[in-house]
Parts: sequence; structure tokens; C-alpha cells
Amino acid sequence: MHMPRQARLDTPGALHHIMVRGINKLAIFGDEADKSRFLERLGSCVVNGGCTVYAWVLMDNHVHVLFRSGKDGISSVMRRLLTWYAQYYNRRHNRSGHLFENRYKSVLCDEENYLLALVRYIHLNPVRANMVHTIEELGHYRWSGHRAVLGKARYPWMAVNEVLDRFGGTGRQSVAGYRRFVAEGMQMEHDPTMSGGGLVRSLGGWSQVIAARRKGNRDASDERILGNGDFVEAVLRETEERQLRQMKHRLSGLTIADIIGEECKKAGIGRVEVTSGARRALVSRTRALIACRSRDELGLSAAEIARHLGVATSAVTRAIGRVEK
Repeated sequence: MHMPRQARLDTPGALHHIMVRGINKLAIFGDEADKSRFLERLGSCVVNGGCTVYAWVLMDNHVHVLFRSGKDGISSVMRRLLTWYAQYYNRRHNRSGHLFENRYKSVLCDEENYLLALVRYIHLNPVRANMVHTIEELGHYRWSGHRAVLGKARYPWMAVNEVLDRFGGTGRQSVAGYRRFVAEGMQMEHDPTMSGGGLVRSLGGWSQVIAARRKGNRDASDERILGNGDFVEAVLRETEERQLRQMKHRLSGLTIADIIGEECKKAGIGRVEVTSGARRALVSRTRALIACRSRDELGLSAAEIARHLGVATSAVTRAIGRVEK
């Protein structure tokens, strides 16, 4: 039986393991120039999205990225990255149609217990694929963040020091500790839970998780989350509370038009000025407050809000970021 796909747990500020695959396992990089362009775009998207990247690897037909999302979560960042890259790749290679599997996979992770294990898991991809065979060779593999952690390459958007700090000691000692940690991983068996949740698949989906929680089963599990029962429980509770708040506002009949009206009235400005792209400071501030309320109270995406406010999606994202600062 076909199971309906689950909503992503797009919690801002959380650690996410993202996996992107080519459609039908086809290659998504034709050569090194493609990989360079993908990396450039990844860098600009995570910087603009206020994200922190800890690990990444580019393989011929798939990509892994481990990052903490910014205030807007992961969806807008990934959409900007993948839409742009697919258009670039199709244009360059004279092809058409989908490049990626319909949905990238994202697993929300318990940072305290899994960050280092995931950094190692992601950076060991070329070893598991038999592309490199020794820790020395891995240090020369260009298309992963491993070289950056070793200090052999530099990506300003990568949080190398946050990884190394977990190994203690001076710079050189922490790099040596990290290298030993990765080398130990080469001797270990492949751990499939790293790419699909910790207490995974034991309950078979969202509805079963909710049912188990209602029966008082504390050891919740969800294939979109990598962590122990308490961590899974906390994430699900936060997600459920946010969904309930949004549902309550929707049931009350609140719409984005109402929010626009309320905020314009408070600011003493006309609705037309807010939706016509005017840039006066008071208008911009009001627009930003409308965007925040629409996201938090109605669960609307930046693109939906942008349509109602007559501005670009990126302008909505920036406006929300300014308010939250």
C-alpha cells in the first residue's frame, strides 16, 4: 500500500541531515565545473539563509549536507539551491525535465549526541563508494568538507571550528583528534540509521507516533528524526503545538487579508501603500510584521506571503530576518 508522504519537520535553528539524489539514480554532476558551481550556490544560499554547515560531500549522483537551519528553516534555502542548479545543469548539458528525485530527504538530528557521528558518516561517503581507500587519500578528495576540517581547504560558510572544538586541545591537536576519529570510522560497519533516523521505522509513520504518544508510550520514534525517545518527543511536541496554534487561527477564520488590515490600522497607513512595494521605513516595518504574523499564525510560506504583499519572496525572507534580529 502506498503511504502518504509526511510533512517535513522544518524547525528553524535545528540540525538537519539533507540528502539529495538524482532522479532514477542518474548523475547530477557532469564534471568538476558542475560541482564547483553547485558549491558556489550552496555557499551563497546557506549564508543568505543564516545557516551553519558542518559537513558536506558531493558524489556523482547524490549530495549530503549537514547544517543548522536559520530562522526560515530549510525549505527556502533548499528550493533556491536546487531550482537554480537544475536550471543551470539542464541549460549547460542541453537536457530537459527533472534532475532530482521529487523530494530531497531531510532528517532532523539530535545535535548533542549525533553531530560528530554525522560529520564522520558524511565525510566517509567516498570511502564507502570505493572512490578512495585510505585516510590519506580521503584528505585529497576535493568534493567534501573533510579537507576544510583538516585545514587543507577553506569555505567561509563552513563551521570548521565548531567541529574541531569538540575534540579539545590546540588547533593542531584538535585536527589530529578529528582525523583519528574519522580513521576509526573507516574500520566500522556502515550504520544505516545515520541517513534515516535513529529510532526509525519501528512505528511506521506520523499517525502511529501520535497514537503511541496518546497511549503513553514515551519511546517515540519517527523516521524524520535522528535521536533518542526524549529528543523525538520534544521535537514532535513542539511541531504539534505549532500546528495546533496555526489550526486555531485558521479555524477562527483569520486570513492574511485580516492581518494586513490590522497591521495597517496600527501603523496608520493605507493597505495600498503596503502592497505596492513602497519603501518608506514605516511601510517596510509594517510589511515585515505582517510577514512574521502570517508565517507564525497561519503557517504560510514566504512565497505565499510575497504574493499577497506584492514583493519578491527574498524580500519577505529578509524582512522576517530583520524583525527577528
